[in-house]
Amino acid sequence: MAPVSIIGAGLSPFGRQPGVTGREMAVTAIQTALRDAGLEWGDVQVAFGGSDGAGLADTLVAELGLTGIPFTNVKNGCATGGSALVSAVNAIRSGQAEIALAVGFDKHPRGAFDPRPEDWGLGAGYGEAGLMVTTQFFGIKIARYMREYGISDQTLAAVAAKAYRNGVLNPNAWRREAISEEDILSADMVNDPLTRYMFCSPGEGGAAIIVASESAARRSGLRPVTLLSVAARTRQFGSFEVFSPAIQGTGAPTSVSAAAAAAAFEIAGVTPDQIDVAQLQDTESGAEVMHLAEAGFCKDGEQEDLIASGATEIAGSLPVNTDGGCIANGEPIGASGLRQVHEIVTQLRGEAGERQVPGNPRLGFTHVYGAPGVSACTVLGV
Repeated sequence: MAPVSIIGAGLSPFGRQPGVTGREMAVTAIQTALRDAGLEWGDVQVAFGGSDGAGLADTLVAELGLTGIPFTNVKNGCATGGSALVSAVNAIRSGQAEIALAVGFDKHPRGAFDPRPEDWGLGAGYGEAGLMVTTQFFGIKIARYMREYGISDQTLAAVAAKAYRNGVLNPNAWRREAISEEDILSADMVNDPLTRYMFCSPGEGGAAIIVASESAARRSGLRPVTLLSVAARTRQFGSFEVFSPAIQGTGAPTSVSAAAAAAAFEIAGVTPDQIDVAQLQDTESGAEVMHLAEAGFCKDGEQEDLIASGATEIAGSLPVNTDGGCIANGEPIGASGLRQVHEIVTQLRGEAGERQVPGNPRLGFTHVYGAPGVSACTVLGV
């Protein structure tokens, strides 16, 4: 496939921003990405973007400029940003454009996500029974996994504590105060075994990525990050997913995250053990634990020792969620996947400041997962 490079990356601050709309956060992220790439809005030839509930991405042209470019709205749950990036990359590879934009943004109210079952192909009774509450699903899934593979509550607390420590080092993070493992374990129980500090919160923020063809990247004179692969997948039969918390068929449940990660690694021509820094979906701390195995970084059950050894810390052998992940940044659904890509770009450029991974990382990986069983992964390199 034709090489595609990331030449610009931008974020808005994440977290509660009273008086700032989701669309304004998106514009901030796009303008930051344009400055990063040394471009003007008029240089962008095609755009893709979306949010879960903060507006239509194509209407951002009212603030950015009425240049007439194709701008397609994307809505694909937590994979919205990743799906927008897939579309932008395909536009470059197809020859439709030499410079393309992917943007994601959201501004969620306080409290848990409150989706309508009818929008997900489910009967109203499903919601009336309380099964649309995502915290219940996450609790059920990690509780089963802990029983199967001997994962302890202490490991869940260690993942969350790492997220808050890393958030302290990230000027764009929402949660910028460290919380001890003891305080995390003793906090109010939300859905057993997950306490309140083990969860991310629905949040606010915008993220934008500018991709370019090989020739356009070369003309920019910048030091681009190569997008070695991007892959998105939906669930297969036998999966155990949000709004479908039961295993179908026999044997081990299938995993959409494993499928997307395997595809991304195969396309990139690299293996998980070659990755220097990773971003994994951590809607709650149990998700990061499970996704370590599903993405191929360890075997099921090895996370207990891996995390205790410090391997996933910034200075460890496999730094994970160096920007604090969803737990420290919150989850604006449309923006999360592109926030992950922004962090890997920042790390591979050596521009992460206090949270910079040592040793000049060369390969990075991102993974996002969401309802009702979608995942998008990327592999990036310099």
